[in-house]
Amino acid sequence: MLYDPNLSKIKIKFPKFLKNKTLWIFVSIIFASSFFGFLAGVLSSSVFYFDAKNYLSSFKIDLPDPQTTQEEKIINVVNGASPAVVSIIITKDLPVFEEYYINPFQGFEFLIPQQRQIGTEKKEIGGGSGFIVSEDGMVLTNKHVVLDEEADYTVLTNDARKFSAKVLARDPLQDLAILKIETENSIDVSGDLIKKPFPVVKLGDSDKLQIGQTVIAIGNALGEFRNTISVGVISGLGRTITASGGGLVETIEDVIQTDAAINKGNSGGPLLNLKGEVVGIDTATVLEAQSIGFAIPVNKAKKDIEQIKASGKIVYPFLGIRYVVITESVKKENNLSADYGAWIVADQGEPAIAADSAADKAGLKENDIILEFNGERITAENSLAKIIMKYNSGDEVALKVLRGEKEEIIKVILGERSE
Repeated sequence: MLYDPNLSKIKIKFPKFLKNKTLWIFVSIIFASSFFGFLAGVLSSSVFYFDAKNYLSSFKIDLPDPQTTQEEKIINVVNGASPAVVSIIITKDLPVFEEYYINPFQGFEFLIPQQRQIGTEKKEIGGGSGFIVSEDGMVLTNKHVVLDEEADYTVLTNDARKFSAKVLARDPLQDLAILKIETENSIDVSGDLIKKPFPVVKLGDSDKLQIGQTVIAIGNALGEFRNTISVGVISGLGRTITASGGGLVETIEDVIQTDAAINKGNSGGPLLNLKGEVVGIDTATVLEAQSIGFAIPVNKAKKDIEQIKASGKIVYPFLGIRYVVITESVKKENNLSADYGAWIVADQGEPAIAADSAADKAGLKENDIILEFNGERITAENSLAKIIMKYNSGDEVALKVLRGEKEEIIKVILGERSE
């Protein structure tokens, strides 16, 4: 730009190359190409976005929400299993008394109250839980729930139907029992009378459980709040506990520990994984603690179910001895020559060897120490009770026995123990 001394006008001079028409045509082409290219890119992107969105929505593909997914799994498990979970009502004929008065003194108005029985009345005395394991009405529960042989048991289903229940068997070694309820009759489309099958639970594999795994307990909490749900995790595996309830005190090995709430009345109810499979049978809780409950692994119950179906009773192999598992402290206190094994001893006036038992027939004696059972070493972690559960009555096994300072092999044919 040049300034005119006369201040009359301002003159602008452009460089010569800007006056080149060919240059301006070239610039115009580049600008037009860029503009229309940008516009085409925007339009194609929009079309692709909407097409992709419509395509994905047609398949209903949504990104999972971890919390929602977990909640849905729990809800699905509860909805699927609840129809097969039952409450067990315990009733018993109890005496009914009336009060009356007698006057033992002649001539005096002196009355002494007395009571006399005027009959009996059926009353509810307790409750527990269970779950249906066969379409024809087999119900699995805890033994301590149905321990009273003089009581009557009624099964109440989730849809409020009531069934009189018969105890088929009580497990002689574990806190398990099996009841039977009869299926209802119904008429099919052709008018024939048929048995209506019961809903059943799915049984899982408790050997695959892992600590930290989510589990769900369902049961008749406090004998009042039926089909109560609690959720927790597996807190421990392979626990040994001494549980009491219903007049029964029992030591149970290899139980599952969970922090899912197991309340009074939950006994016998199922412990389920997120696949909806039963992995345990709720059996005990620690009253002095919070969030510590125990369940029997379902694999221990499977054998009971199969035996009931096959023979109508639960049978265990029976050796017929009383013993103490040897630990380092037991060895020192009793001056024993072995630091492992099962030491055969009498207990509280009961003989060490049961008369006419498998052990008696094989020649086992008091103070013998069984070191191995069919090649398995007997220790506190691998007890004789745990090992023998792997066998059946009638099996022949070899025992390595320490008698005095001498080891010998004794062959034994296992006997039978049932309820």
